[in-house]
Amino acid sequence: MADNEAREEALLILNSVLVRGKYSSIEIRNRLNKSDLKNIDKALVTEIVNGTLRNLIKIDWIISRFIKRKIEKLSDNVKNILRCGVYQIVFLDRIPDSAVCNESVELAKKYSNIGAARLVNGVLRNISRQKDSIGSPNEKDISKYLSVEFSHPLWLVDLWIEIYGVDFTKKLLKKNNKVPPLSVRVNKIKISKEKLCHLFDLSNINWAEGCYNDEAIFIKGVSSLKDLELFKKGYFLVQDESSMLVSKILNPKPGDFIIDVCSAPGGKSTHIAELMSNRGKIIARDISLGKLKLIEDNVRRLGIAIIETEIFDANKIDNSLINKADAVLVDAPCSGLGLVRRRSDLRWKKEKEDIEKLSRLQLSILKNASLYVKKGGVLVYSTCTLNNIENIQVIKNFLLHHKCFTLDSIEKFLPDNINAPDAKYGFLELYPHIHGTDGFFMARMVRG
Repeated sequence: MADNEAREEALLILNSVLVRGKYSSIEIRNRLNKSDLKNIDKALVTEIVNGTLRNLIKIDWIISRFIKRKIEKLSDNVKNILRCGVYQIVFLDRIPDSAVCNESVELAKKYSNIGAARLVNGVLRNISRQKDSIGSPNEKDISKYLSVEFSHPLWLVDLWIEIYGVDFTKKLLKKNNKVPPLSVRVNKIKISKEKLCHLFDLSNINWAEGCYNDEAIFIKGVSSLKDLELFKKGYFLVQDESSMLVSKILNPKPGDFIIDVCSAPGGKSTHIAELMSNRGKIIARDISLGKLKLIEDNVRRLGIAIIETEIFDANKIDNSLINKADAVLVDAPCSGLGLVRRRSDLRWKKEKEDIEKLSRLQLSILKNASLYVKKGGVLVYSTCTLNNIENIQVIKNFLLHHKCFTLDSIEKFLPDNINAPDAKYGFLELYPHIHGTDGFFMARMVRG
């Protein structure tokens, strides 16, 4: 019974994400927090939702081979019941196909009708019998093949092939479909890394050293980090290593005045405060009260004393701060394409047109933020996306009209073991399949 309740929760969450445009991480958290399911069943819900979203195009391609009508003609409920079923049959080994078929049929009866139940039963049982001979799409059209095989939208595959080439893109797509490790940042204001790792041991939490940052630890096997006493005490913050490197290349010093113009949820601002030994001043801004609350919650939990939060639209100019800051961080709003391995629904929420609009916004924010940097100060631009339009092209466009800023080598701020051929030119792009991090871009500029 619990398995069927878990599958029903997964169906309802998928409907919210794919039909109503909700974010999967938020829907999973909200629904499971209200659920009486055991942790093992909550884990199954999360696996089905994220796995189905991660493999959506391939799943639809498989369904289309076993159904006479077009998949678009099916109701949302039936379509998503089939998708969940195919994911479990084809991509998961630990669940008996017969159980998946039977419980999918029951869901079809409940959320559609007996005719739909027969359809679901027939399609899933046929797929179960032939799953070892399903094969792959034709490779003659390489973009379409990669789009289906690795379940990324065609426009994104074409974009990445144009920028990076076929072989690079294929490796990137493949890596995006692997579940990423979870990294946390030790809050050295409250605890040493050695002490935190000891406490992880006492709590039976598996951990490993990070790759590029002294503060980074990989952990696994924890169902809910926010319920951990160690988290509540502010001993660590969830943050990918790529994001930690942004604060490192900003290179803040104790006593500095720093402005983070797009700060929520505050990971980089709080890291900057830690690197400043909690001495100096940081203004952490964002556009709404909701986003500001995320920053404030982290600031309080981590015991940060030097961060002041403010609501402010980074696309506007604050004349009171012109020429005042030692350093300014622009962690710009972006398409988030570097996070699709971690947030599978992102690949279905973006269009190529979004990238062009975002690049114009990013350039505008960067221009405004540059006004706050005093002479000799630092301006850092970062995004969690992978494309030239939002990354290096924004920097080039900015520098073209702001001659007082120049790119500054970041080699001295990076660990020796990182693959960073462009660091000497002042920027770095990180890739999941090369660096094992989220996809990220960062550039450091100095005002002359």
